[in-house]
Amino acid sequence: MTSGASESVPRVISGEAQNLSDVDAFHLLLEMKLKRRRKQPNLPRTVTQLVAEDGSRVYVVGTAHFSDDSKRDVVKTIREVQPDVVVVELCQYRVSMLKMDERTLLREAKEVSLEKLQQAVRQNGLMSGLMQMLLLKVSAHITEQLGMAPGGEFREAFKEASKVPFCKFHLGDRPIPVTFKRAIAALSFWQKVKLAWGLCFLSDPISKDDVERCKQKDLLEQMMAEMIGEFPDLHRTIVAERDIYLTYMLRQAARRLELPRASEAEPRKCVPSVVVGVVGMGHVPGIEKNWSTELNIQEIMTVPPPSIMGRMSRLAAKATFFGLLGYSLYWMGRRTVSLALSLPVAQFCLQRASAARPGP
Repeated sequence: MTSGASESVPRVISGEAQNLSDVDAFHLLLEMKLKRRRKQPNLPRTVTQLVAEDGSRVYVVGTAHFSDDSKRDVVKTIREVQPDVVVVELCQYRVSMLKMDERTLLREAKEVSLEKLQQAVRQNGLMSGLMQMLLLKVSAHITEQLGMAPGGEFREAFKEASKVPFCKFHLGDRPIPVTFKRAIAALSFWQKVKLAWGLCFLSDPISKDDVERCKQKDLLEQMMAEMIGEFPDLHRTIVAERDIYLTYMLRQAARRLELPRASEAEPRKCVPSVVVGVVGMGHVPGIEKNWSTELNIQEIMTVPPPSIMGRMSRLAAKATFFGLLGYSLYWMGRRTVSLALSLPVAQFCLQRASAARPGP
C-alpha cells in the first residue's frame, strides 16, 4: 500500500453509534494506518529503498547488531512508513531472542556451556556444532566487551510491528543448520583447523565507538570477514548465499495485498504493500545487487554430501574427541581411586582385610 492507496479505502463516517461489519472495521483501521503513514517519510541514512515490479516498496534498514543507534533507526523507520510486513534477519532457531529480556540474553550470551555444545552437535553434527560454538564465542566476546546483548534491533522491530495494524512479522534468514553445514562442507580439513584456531584466540578489545564506526559494515560480520577473507568459499556460504535468501524473502513479503470484500459480487481490489527489512549492514549491498535478478534458493538450501577427505576428517575428529574424553575419564577414575585408598578409613579396612586373609 502506497500513500495513494487510501483512495481505495471506503470512509466510515463517525457520528452516532453504528454496527460495523468485519469488512467495515478492517477498512476503518486501515484508513487510520494510512493516515499515519508518511507520504514523504523522514528516514535514517541507514535505510535503502527498493521498489518491486508491482509498485510495492521495501525499506531495508542496515544495522550493526550491537548498536543503540541501529535500534533507534528501526523504530523510526517502522513508525514513519507503517509497514504491512516486517522481515528480520533471524531464523526459527534464533527466534527465542525476540521475547527474552535483555538481562537474560546478556547472561545467555556470555555462557558457552557443555550443554550448549551438546545441543549444537545434536542439531548440526559434530563439525558444524563445534563451528557454531566457536562463532557463539565470538559473539560472547563482543557481548562481554560491550555489556550489550545481541539482537536488540530485532527485538525493537518485533515490538514496533505489534503496534502497527495488520502488520505481519516474518523471519527472513536461512536456517542456521543449513548455513553451518554448507560452510563446513566448503572447507578443507586444514582450513577448518586454521579458522577454529583464529576463533579460539580472539581477544582484541572492542569499544562502543568501534561499533558505531562499523555502521557501514556490521561489527560481527566485519570481524568474521577479516578472519574468513582468505576462504572465499566460506564467505560465499555465510554471506553471499544468505544475501540471496534474504532478498528472496523480502520479495516474497513485498506482494500486493488483496483488500477484504463485503460480498462475493464485489470486485477484487489489490494494493501495493510496504515492507521493512531489518538486516546487518553487510547484507545490504548483496540485497541491492540481487533485487532485480532471478533467484533460485533450492540450490542454496541443500547440503552437499561430504567428500572422502571430509568423512575421514570427521572420523578423525570424532576419534580424537572420544579418545580425549575416555582418557580424561580414565585419569579422573585413577585419581579418584588413589585418593579414596589414601583415606585413613580405607587404609584401616585394607589392613583388617590383609590380617584376616588366611595364610598359605
